[in-house]
Amino acid sequence: MLDKFIRFFKEPEVKPVTMNDEEVKKTYSKFRWRIFYSSFIAYVVFHLCRKNIAVALPAMGADLHLSNTELGILGSTLYVTYGIGKFINGILADKANVRTFLPTALILSAICNLCFVFSATVITPGHVSFFGLPSATILLWIMAFFWGANGWFQSCGFPPVAKSLSYWFSNSERGTKWSLWSTSHQIGVFASVMISGIVIDKFGWRAAFYVPAVICIITGIWLFERLRDKPQTMGLPDVEKYREEPAACTKSDDNDGDNRSYFQIFKENILCNPVIWMLAIAYIFVYIIRFGTEDWLVKYLVEVKGNTLTIASSKLSSLALVGAFGAILAGVISDKIYKGNRTPINIVFLICLIMSLLAFAANPVERGYLDYIYAAMIGMFTSGPQMLIGGLCAVESSSKKVASASIGFTGVFGYIGAALSSGGTGVVVDKFGWNGAIGFWTISTLICVAICTILLIYQKNKRKA
Repeated sequence: MLDKFIRFFKEPEVKPVTMNDEEVKKTYSKFRWRIFYSSFIAYVVFHLCRKNIAVALPAMGADLHLSNTELGILGSTLYVTYGIGKFINGILADKANVRTFLPTALILSAICNLCFVFSATVITPGHVSFFGLPSATILLWIMAFFWGANGWFQSCGFPPVAKSLSYWFSNSERGTKWSLWSTSHQIGVFASVMISGIVIDKFGWRAAFYVPAVICIITGIWLFERLRDKPQTMGLPDVEKYREEPAACTKSDDNDGDNRSYFQIFKENILCNPVIWMLAIAYIFVYIIRFGTEDWLVKYLVEVKGNTLTIASSKLSSLALVGAFGAILAGVISDKIYKGNRTPINIVFLICLIMSLLAFAANPVERGYLDYIYAAMIGMFTSGPQMLIGGLCAVESSSKKVASASIGFTGVFGYIGAALSSGGTGVVVDKFGWNGAIGFWTISTLICVAICTILLIYQKNKRKA
């Protein structure tokens, strides 16, 4: 049984190239497009079972009598397990079959959503005690367990995608393809917010977990048929050879003749790489602002500006939708203007993010229509650094052989920031009000600017040396 389980997820063996040039071109053309859109759709759908809680928070908190601190703790369980899981699953994904690894994770995430909401149906807060504890406490623990388990399976989504993009697309096109794919983050948040807002309005907050779960299960089954592992497992040559261009990295660990172990490559390119460490630390603060706004903006608009849940959800959706253009813009500018140097555009975007956040907070209620614009700007200027710092920059600063692991490593730090954002924002709001939350997010962005500035100086000095 264990042997069958391992074989199901194990990366297929590399096959010798037996196709002629015409067959190679035809097969690559077909599967590169197929891998791209399948990975894109997969990650959009992953968000349906992750960001749905952001829209459900106001109604769920009122129905289950949960404070902002308790809601923050509940939300942070996903980020803790996601961060740990992204690192571990990043290492596993480098040696796993993308075709089975990713769809299985999506289906299991959906099951966790069903268990999460079903537990709130079975156990209702009141004066009933279980083992000497009130039912409300037991319910919070059970929901935290399933939401944390959801975070683990959610963390299995990005690493295999990073592996696919690294192996199916060459260096000269990867920046553009990566930035286009990264819009799946924002479109996924947009779709999740819209679907959750509609079903909550019609059927109550529990539907925001049931409906996305069904969509995720159907999509997971479809992905089993669509996805494939890296080209070499299909008898295709390396993508750089196919496109007749140099390999993405000239380091010896990307050469076919390198006989070093995976751990040696991992150690040299990640654990002992100062650039990766600076990117990882900066990623903490990127995620504090990213998830602070994504998870708490609806509740902020309802409580501070008196918006209805529908209007607040639509404002959050503008943050997500326009954020997609920010990711593309950051990728294109860093390619065309800064010639592949990603750090300057990160600094510019982060400074603009601070101005957008302060403008959003200062906007009076009577000019609520401007909230859509400021929220969109927050999304745009967050998505650029989010895509670059922990994604493309991490891959380009390491080796293709540890692409998933490098993403997982920065992801651990990112989701430390996400956990700090979720739990920290809840505590700050309960103690200092919503102005405290705005200050928390702004200071985090300023710290990220400082780290990126240090990284820019380091990279400049290294190039001179």
